[in-house]
Amino acid sequence: MENVDIIIILLFGVTFLGVLSKKFNFPLPIALVLSGILISLIPGLPVISLQPDVVFFVFLPPLLYGAAWNTSWRDFKAAIRPISFAAIGLVFLTTLAVAWAAHELIENLSWPEAFLLGAIVSPPDAVAATSVTKGLGLHPRITAILEGESLVNDASGLIAYKYALAAVTTQFVLWKAGLNFLWVSACGVAIGLFIAYVIYLIHKKFFCDPVLEVTLSFLTPFASYLIAEHFEVSGVLAVVTSGLYLSFRSDETFSNESRIMTYAVWQAVIFILNALVFILIGLQLRDVIKGINNYPWQTLASSALIISAVVILVRFIWVIPAALVPKALSKRIREEEPFDARNMVIFGWAGMRGVVSMAAALGLPVILASGENFKNRELIVYLSFCVILITLLLLGGSLKWVVRKLKIEPYSLVAEEYEVRNTVVKTAIGYIEDNLSLVQEDLLDNIKSKYEVKYNRLQKTELPANYFGKGKMLAGNIFNEYSQLQIDLLKVERQTIQQMHRKGDASEEILRKMERELDLEETRLKLEIYDSGYNG
Repeated sequence: MENVDIIIILLFGVTFLGVLSKKFNFPLPIALVLSGILISLIPGLPVISLQPDVVFFVFLPPLLYGAAWNTSWRDFKAAIRPISFAAIGLVFLTTLAVAWAAHELIENLSWPEAFLLGAIVSPPDAVAATSVTKGLGLHPRITAILEGESLVNDASGLIAYKYALAAVTTQFVLWKAGLNFLWVSACGVAIGLFIAYVIYLIHKKFFCDPVLEVTLSFLTPFASYLIAEHFEVSGVLAVVTSGLYLSFRSDETFSNESRIMTYAVWQAVIFILNALVFILIGLQLRDVIKGINNYPWQTLASSALIISAVVILVRFIWVIPAALVPKALSKRIREEEPFDARNMVIFGWAGMRGVVSMAAALGLPVILASGENFKNRELIVYLSFCVILITLLLLGGSLKWVVRKLKIEPYSLVAEEYEVRNTVVKTAIGYIEDNLSLVQEDLLDNIKSKYEVKYNRLQKTELPANYFGKGKMLAGNIFNEYSQLQIDLLKVERQTIQQMHRKGDASEEILRKMERELDLEETRLKLEIYDSGYNG
């Protein structure tokens, strides 16, 4: 690939922006989309385009698999009704509304092209949703709905995208497309489950090396996507299904080292792919602007604003019947799901578009299957980028302010964590007493003492004063002081080992082994430290 050196340099720059976004608590998706604009303003950079098949194959499988891996299947299943409503109904309603608005606003934009634009900008982005809502102290159900909706929305939106793209060059029959949609969706899920089960068996029965396990995990989404696409069904749904299945069973298939390595590798891969997508759009943006210079700038600006407004308003309109109608029709839903109108506002406000929409726009072909130039490609890419930019800046940038204005009480898992840890420690002590009575006395005392220390520390944990009364789980800290003290002592151990290594008193092999032990222990302690995630 040409111009690799330029992409690497730009990737360094985008990574530095990512560092700044972490340091100043600025949502990473907003930093990425702004980096695309900055790259487009650098003079002399080449225009780099990839083939549509390459874009879809390289970017979409790992991005969707990573989002599925980080989605809780239990929470996903519990919120399947609102997720399904949004994943199908909201996506297609947004597609129709955007298509109508774009067709009315822009001359020479055909209905299939307008639907193509609608399909690209219809799904919210899972990475953007989790990045922007992180640290806001939202209720886990709201977070689960947003993550699950973004995940499945990507699948339904990209299926609609493929139909719209096919309609640009071929005759389109709605009822046939509807039946085909059901077929490719069901078969995509089935293939995803099949591939996931095969990979699960391979992991469980043959693998014992963390590097090989992580490598197989990295290859899994590409295998699911390729096999599903080979049979002309939804590769996107196959990838999502595989990710959900294998994530749910990761405790059975991965060793502790493999899990630590897998999460680290996937976090790096997702960041790099996100960065590359916005680097590519930055390198193409100047050329895209040249391709639409026959339109008056007033038309381009107003069209971008109006289409973005349609995307945002449709979501707010949809959430009202989607939330209220099921409660009106079902007594069980009214009793089991407490209603808070403020959550409807949060759901509506969290409709940021992101990297999946951008990848779909970049995947538009320059030459259509008929051999003709795709004359409105640059216009669709431009409008898609504008919708991503506006929704991220307007909605993502103000979501924290909205949460504060709504005075939503920050949700904390402190009490739930207390109960879980208490049960785990008591179960371990019970196992020691019931099954390890024949173990050597000194060894038994040491093991039992370790768990008794944990249990005694739990009993001294300060929970919110009204926890046992009202049962509310408010923000607070658990184990922090004790765990932080242990982390500080680990730093002393690490410095001591390093000093011994420099003096020649500890070999490289011993150094690396003990460093890894300390790293794993520090990782455990940092996970144990409770963080409310809310900055007030």
